Amino acid sequence: MNIVTFENTLAELEKTQKDFWNISRQTGNFLSMLIKMNNSQKVLEIGTSNGYSGLWILSALEYTGGNLTTIEYYDKRRSIAIENFNKCGFESNYTTLQGQACDILETFSPDKMFDFVFIDANKREYVKNFELIKPHLAEHAIIAADNINSHREKVQTFLDVIYSDKDFQTEILDLPAGLSVSYKIS
Repeated sequence: MNIVTFENTLAELEKTQKDFWNISRQTGNFLSMLIKMNNSQKVLEIGTSNGYSGLWILSALEYTGGNLTTIEYYDKRRSIAIENFNKCGFESNYTTLQGQACDILETFSPDKMFDFVFIDANKREYVKNFELIKPHLAEHAIIAADNINSHREKVQTFLDVIYSDKDFQTEILDLPAGLSVSYKIS
């Protein structure tokens, strides 16, 4: 990773944050720290957009030696993300999948496992994303979901399900837009 290019790319993408519904810098930094602290190797991101959050994730995965699988519905956004990833030197650290997240998640083989998942796509599908991801979570995996406070009514069903799931410990952090972090206990 070229740190100057990385920082410049983040700064450029922050200028279009509202156009691409990107996470905040604070949320990106927190996700990066969390991936490092958990030594995550296999990360799934649902909702690539222009690659802003993916850059934060990839910077952490460079530290842990892991890889990112990211899903984006819109091909144009996926193309922009690929350009941003490659510009920062992450050519071999990621796989992008284009299409409807739930449709793609349903195609994962039973042995495809993740130790960190970031959900930031269609808010009403968070609960379905969780249900489809759960069988693919490694022991002690972490699920982070954005827009928990900013889109509370759209994600409430997801929160109800994950809070009541005895396999997870969940907390909501007061980062911009709100971030839920759930730890798979078993």
